[in-house]
Amino acid sequence: MTVPMHRFQPGLVVGVLLAGATLSGCSNGWIRLPGLPGGGGADPSQVSDAPPSAALQGSKNFVVSAVDKVGPAVVRIDTVRRVVNPLGGLFGSGPSIQQQQGQGSGFITRSDGVVLTNAHVVEGATEVGVTLPDGRNYQGKVLGSDPISDVAVVKVAAAGLPVAPLGNSNNVRPGEWAIAIGNPLGLNNTVTLGIISAVQRTNALGEGQRVPYIQTDAAVNPGNSGGPLINDRGQVIGINTAIRQAPGAGLSFAIPINLGRQIAAQILDKGRASHPYIGVRLQALTPQLAREVNSTNAECKLPETRGVVVVEVIPSSPAAKAGLRSCDLIESVGGSAVKDPSAVQVAVDQGRVGQSLPIVVQRNGRQLNLQVKPAELPRQN
Repeated sequence: MTVPMHRFQPGLVVGVLLAGATLSGCSNGWIRLPGLPGGGGADPSQVSDAPPSAALQGSKNFVVSAVDKVGPAVVRIDTVRRVVNPLGGLFGSGPSIQQQQGQGSGFITRSDGVVLTNAHVVEGATEVGVTLPDGRNYQGKVLGSDPISDVAVVKVAAAGLPVAPLGNSNNVRPGEWAIAIGNPLGLNNTVTLGIISAVQRTNALGEGQRVPYIQTDAAVNPGNSGGPLINDRGQVIGINTAIRQAPGAGLSFAIPINLGRQIAAQILDKGRASHPYIGVRLQALTPQLAREVNSTNAECKLPETRGVVVVEVIPSSPAAKAGLRSCDLIESVGGSAVKDPSAVQVAVDQGRVGQSLPIVVQRNGRQLNLQVKPAELPRQN
């Protein structure tokens, strides 16, 4: 199950196991052990008699150093949503307008109060509060949010705030250290450590995703949403956004910071994000599917291989204007080989609206080089 990391009120279960034992001797009374009161040895009020040890050299490890750099810029985001109660005022069913409270995380990227977080953290919020680790609290304004990438930008009226250094997510590799900072389950400034499990996870949350997620095993929970994933050098490499829960394990996913920076820049510039669109419906191709299609469709002959096949081209779309057709097997987009529909989606999203995007397709055994000029993806209300 994949869930965004909303905060919920946790229950607390504490288990205590008590073990009792008796000591007996060969006589009718208790036998005193050496060192206990009355038995001689150490001072009965002394807790430890271990000799003092010298201080460790270089007492700060890399986690402490990284958290010192980023931690002061990680904020708690509290939201209030006003929703209509359809039964409000009827038969004493409560007020017609109800308030829902939510909580997430974010991090400051500009000292004048620019904060990055998840779009789902601030979605529908009528009030946004931003609290720094040092206790300072500000009223935030949502400058814009992009539900496709799940990135939002919040602004607070302040100056001289601590900022989180941004890294380069293109350099992230599996096996590297990953540190998550946030406010899971209402526990402010929680730090967890893990490794990068995978990169370019385009199928993390289902097919058709436009985000090549970073996967990590650093523990994250509801309330971590929007908080930073950082490397061992104290640089933000991702925005924690979702978890997949499974028996015995939990996997977490972060938006690469390069994509987050790109979306945030568009929001700061225009108040919204723009996504390229070419207008095709795709299907993952398998050898079995190719055989079925070839036996039932005389106009469509597909190679018995794995890949991405065009199922439909929307009329008058950029793909139609460039000459893409149904049954075309897409081999590469923008110079990058693609193996599934999500990879095509991500490659298209890395293009630019109005600029030619090379797409190589195979059609009836021939390889064709097409140039598609993506349009802007229509915004959904």
